[in-house]
Amino acid sequence: MAYVYVARHGETTWNAQGRYQGRQESQLSELGVRQAYALAQALVGRGVKRIISSPLMRCAATAAPCAQRLGIPIELDERLIEIAHGTWEGRYRDEIERDDAARYRSWREDPALLTFDGGESVVNVLKRWRSFAADFLATEDALIMTHDVVVRMALIQSAGGELQTFWQRRVANCAFAVFDVRGHRWLLEQECVSQHMSGIAADASRQAL
Repeated sequence: MAYVYVARHGETTWNAQGRYQGRQESQLSELGVRQAYALAQALVGRGVKRIISSPLMRCAATAAPCAQRLGIPIELDERLIEIAHGTWEGRYRDEIERDDAARYRSWREDPALLTFDGGESVVNVLKRWRSFAADFLATEDALIMTHDVVVRMALIQSAGGELQTFWQRRVANCAFAVFDVRGHRWLLEQECVSQHMSGIAADASRQAL
């Protein structure tokens, strides 16, 4: 068995600006860097022996303080990458809400039915997560550094795969879910551990999620 901590990356400059990121690169904001160090401190003493990250810069940069503190390398796995937002990437949420109103409404009201123009669907992301989870060997406690939609998929999968609960899941920058992994069974113990973000939490209402 292993305890697995599934975390979202720190706040980025695009998060703060309300821009959709998807597969595009954006740097951690000053606040995001502080969050990454707070996350590393929160994980000290939890027995983490392995770090697996999305290859996107914002995740690797968030995982870096933890890797340095614990003296372990960062492994990269493409299956942990964020959902491809397609033609939305790089654009502001308010612009999308105005200029692509029907698709935006579908995304906010029933995301399971939407495939992004030039991108992918949450169903695709769920398949990627299931592939990753099936291959994970529960021999060492691990940190999984990933993105908002992927964390939601991990939570949804543990609860039976009901995509209708997508927006009900609690996810925050540098918060983490705790799973007790036994073989291929991922048992959720805590959904959104965020006490270490006290005073440095990002304002999610500004973000393009």
